[in-house]
Amino acid sequence: MLLQIKKRGRIGGSVSKESLQPLMKSIREHWASRWGFVLAAIGSAVGLGSFWRFPYMVGENGGGPFVLLYVVFTLIIGIPIFIGELIIGRKAQCSPIFAFRVLSKRSSKWNMVGWLNLLTSLVVLSFYCVVSGWCLSYALMSLNQCFLQKTPGQVQNIFSLIYSSTGANVFWLLIFILLNVGVVFGGVRKGIEHWSRILTPALLFIVVVIFCYAFTLHGFAHAVRFIFYPNFSKFTPSAVLNALGMSFYTMSIGLGIIITYGSYLAPDENLHKTSFIVAMTTIFVSLMAALVMFPIVFTFDFPMKNGAGLVFETMPILFSKLPGSLIISTIFFFLFVFTSLTSSISMVEVMVANIMELLNWSRARAVVASAIGIFILGIPSALSGSKVIFPNWEAIYGRDFFSTMNYISASWMMPIAGLFTTIFVGYVMKREIAKEEFLKGATMKCLFYPWIFTMRYLAPVAIILVILGETNVVDVTKIMHYFDRS
Repeated sequence: MLLQIKKRGRIGGSVSKESLQPLMKSIREHWASRWGFVLAAIGSAVGLGSFWRFPYMVGENGGGPFVLLYVVFTLIIGIPIFIGELIIGRKAQCSPIFAFRVLSKRSSKWNMVGWLNLLTSLVVLSFYCVVSGWCLSYALMSLNQCFLQKTPGQVQNIFSLIYSSTGANVFWLLIFILLNVGVVFGGVRKGIEHWSRILTPALLFIVVVIFCYAFTLHGFAHAVRFIFYPNFSKFTPSAVLNALGMSFYTMSIGLGIIITYGSYLAPDENLHKTSFIVAMTTIFVSLMAALVMFPIVFTFDFPMKNGAGLVFETMPILFSKLPGSLIISTIFFFLFVFTSLTSSISMVEVMVANIMELLNWSRARAVVASAIGIFILGIPSALSGSKVIFPNWEAIYGRDFFSTMNYISASWMMPIAGLFTTIFVGYVMKREIAKEEFLKGATMKCLFYPWIFTMRYLAPVAIILVILGETNVVDVTKIMHYFDRS
């Protein structure tokens, strides 16, 4: 461990022994295998990001144009930044706050990017655990056969009732946080990697099975056109920023997750191959989720903008039409719970890793402290529907507390953190370090130059333009309408 500390000192310049004191008393875990990391990264990406957030964001942002931009942003911006975060984590071998400091010659300014990652993870967890609590609630309702013999309208009303519930939302929030505690307490190999190996493939399998049934619905053709045909006539600048934020959300960029997971990687891991696998899987699963839910929307003539409750309002209707609905729906929602768990534990691990190194605490103590912080901040999101806390929040800010945390984290905090990461890798971290880490285990070494070009020029310019478009400094709609006419 002391040898690793000395190496960090050479990497970052004059890094004192005292400044890394929290790191010296801990032994860093590593993934047991490459596929253990890949499945953990996929589990982090395809949880509620792909199954909960992506479909309703597609509905709210016009379908085809949003999907097209999401795929493009994931490929040309998401993958390079994903690789950059892995490089930061693997080289520094520590949590985000320390990683940026170590690789920037102890600059306290770049240290703030790590703090932004930590804050973003906390904000996302505050409402993410509430949504996961809804998954637990729906799993119990499925066991009770609550959706049988109900009309589509009645099934939709169930979600409205849950969203406005006070005690139930707080209860399931607490239960889901305790599930996170149980997994993260076990560490990297016995906790995160072990459960990711089991739960991620299981959910992917059942989604493929459900997709096969959705294919038989008469609304499937309409759904395909809505999702894949880029009609820019109803396009807005906000959709561009939302698509960028969605690509970051499904790739777990800007949260500190990939930096933290990268610090557990073996030195010979092929980073760009791994990143491509994760990116293509997240795109595939996100599109599959949309192709499962939107045929139901068009088959039963649901309103297009169903918002955060889309998955909970559509999937029970589909299950009620299937033979053996009790078994299928219960398995789906329980797997949905555990796959959302693979996402949430990655964010909890960011908080735990930072706290352990900042305060030199044990894992158990850091896990408990993180859980308490998440629960306290999660209560306002859990009570957004009932308006018990902050009853005038929506009237003042235009969104309820839950939606505010959702929008700010995904559409602003994550892209801004991603922007700073591109600048850090492209201009602050030594080019020799980036090249050395990128080429370790690589089979296509020529990819380094397009990647570093993207990190230095393409990605930061694209992110800045998207943000300027949201603030109306750049008229994005004119550009999109031009392509639509072409």
